[in-house]
Amino acid sequence: MENQTDGKRAQNEEVDMGLLVDILRKGFQNLFKGILNVFLYLKRNMIKLGILLIVGLGVGFGLNQIVSKELKTEIIVKPNANSKIYLYDVVEEIDANLKSKHANFFEKLEIDVNDLDGFSIEISPVEEEEVDDLLEEVKYLELLEKLKDEEGILEIVRSEIQNKSVINHRLIFYYKDAEKGRDITNKLVQYINSNPYYNDLVQLHIQNAEERIGYNNKLIQQIDEIISGYTTKLGKEESTGTLVLSEEESLNVPGLLRLKNDLIKENELKKLEIQGNKEAIRIVSFGSTQEVIKTFFGKTMILVPTILIVLFLLWDFGKYLNRKSKELQMQ
Repeated sequence: MENQTDGKRAQNEEVDMGLLVDILRKGFQNLFKGILNVFLYLKRNMIKLGILLIVGLGVGFGLNQIVSKELKTEIIVKPNANSKIYLYDVVEEIDANLKSKHANFFEKLEIDVNDLDGFSIEISPVEEEEVDDLLEEVKYLELLEKLKDEEGILEIVRSEIQNKSVINHRLIFYYKDAEKGRDITNKLVQYINSNPYYNDLVQLHIQNAEERIGYNNKLIQQIDEIISGYTTKLGKEESTGTLVLSEEESLNVPGLLRLKNDLIKENELKKLEIQGNKEAIRIVSFGSTQEVIKTFFGKTMILVPTILIVLFLLWDFGKYLNRKSKELQMQ
């Protein structure tokens, strides 16, 4: 009885495998027939498709020559002295005047309104740094946090936080005429940086930094004089490392050296701060004139022939469906 059951099971498995092979064979045959029909269709309409392709390329080339190319200048800027809100406001102001072609506004900037055709402005924050760079910066700040009790470290931490909290922005100026567009861009950038309030604020920051550097230099000079006097006297007297100035006061030379080193570091940071904050809106990078790169479907050389061929295929497919519907009605 078990032998009969096993025999039937094996026979069913053979039938199932044979059915599967037959299905796969028919599937491949249908696929081959489909590919063959597509090939035959393209072969029958090769001349028509070729003509459409040539006509489309010609039309696309003609349109590409007629339509003027768009140019742009990208400028990376960094707002200083809490001028980020002002930056967005002034860009919005310029954009509104560009759209309305406000003659009085542009006359003050010595810009001819007739040269503003196709001119526009955009602003956007620059993308955040890569994750690896951010992780390195976090580790650096964590190290400074461990040294927070050291003199001068708090000043470094404050400077780092200020630098990382200010995000660079990208200004994009679009125009059609390379020479005139570049000239207008320069004038608008000068206008952005002409705000009296922020210019005075920047000058105040610079003045405070310069005064701090001068004060630190005096302290450094005094420390050098004290240490110089100490070493001179040490050469004349035997000492254990501490110079007794009086019965109640003593000189801590390692502490003075650390203080001098911290003052030098602070001066370096102040010099960098002065260099980076000379303007309310610092120009990090003033790009050159470049052509706006169009997207794939924005290129007429590709778009026009593609549209013509797709329309032809849809029209031919519609004819096929109409013919099949008539055949069904006749049956």
